[in-house]
Amino acid sequence: MNQNAFNPQTGYYMTQGRRGCLSTFLIGLLLFVATALVLIFTGNPNLYPTVIIIGNFLIPIVFVVFLYDHQHLSSLSPETIGRSFGVGGILGVLGASILETVLLPRPATPGQGLTFSSALLVGLIEEGCKIIAVIILARRMRPRSQIDGLLLGAAVGMGFAAFESTGYAFTAFLASQGHLTASLFSTVLRGLLAPFGHGTWTAILGAVLFRQSQGGRFRITFPVILTYLFVSVLHGLWDGFPLFLFPFVVDVSGINVPLATIIIGVIGVVILTLLYQGAIRQRILTGQLPPLNKMP
Repeated sequence: MNQNAFNPQTGYYMTQGRRGCLSTFLIGLLLFVATALVLIFTGNPNLYPTVIIIGNFLIPIVFVVFLYDHQHLSSLSPETIGRSFGVGGILGVLGASILETVLLPRPATPGQGLTFSSALLVGLIEEGCKIIAVIILARRMRPRSQIDGLLLGAAVGMGFAAFESTGYAFTAFLASQGHLTASLFSTVLRGLLAPFGHGTWTAILGAVLFRQSQGGRFRITFPVILTYLFVSVLHGLWDGFPLFLFPFVVDVSGINVPLATIIIGVIGVVILTLLYQGAIRQRILTGQLPPLNKMP
């Protein structure tokens, strides 16, 4: 079991144990498989929401637990992380839904995918809504450090991803006229790709925003604006990359995933890893974390 001890001298939570994410994943996976099998075997429609919610929330929750298990030192309590996941995710989804309805051009034909320009606009809108949710949740937070921003951004971003994916699964269910296969396919695919998307992008932007904050106030500096534009472009390329420019795909158990999508996702994860390592070095230099060779 993951245990968290509060250090009253530093005002930070020290994590003890690194197995929380693994146990969370295994338990969640077991529950998802069990409920999906019972749903298919019995045909009981009452189980459908349970299967979809477990499937779409599993990977986002595991992602946040993984980061929290490995953050070593943070001013964020588990309660703050959980609240950010739920409240921040919902705020982001609501804001994005309103703005996209107003600002996005209507497709010429029903079912048409996003054009590249529309995908970039979606990236700007959704990344903006998520970081505003981060700012709202952290407006009274003291102190603010890069690792705090990274964790808070990851929680809000993954909450957004979980609620959004649940909506997509339900839409797939309706579009297929009640066929479970379409919903389960959407749930599994979006779950596999979840660690490379919303949580990573918002964690990157949150880390830079908190690093630039001074005197207890958030500062929208040039690095913050540049990072916002960068993650928005990653988001836009993820949603609407012109496949004719790079038409290669990877077959994952019969599912064709564009290679460009994988590359874009890996770029985000690499940058997040570098920011995480920088946050740890910052804690070591300020004396709030022991040197790496002395860490438990």
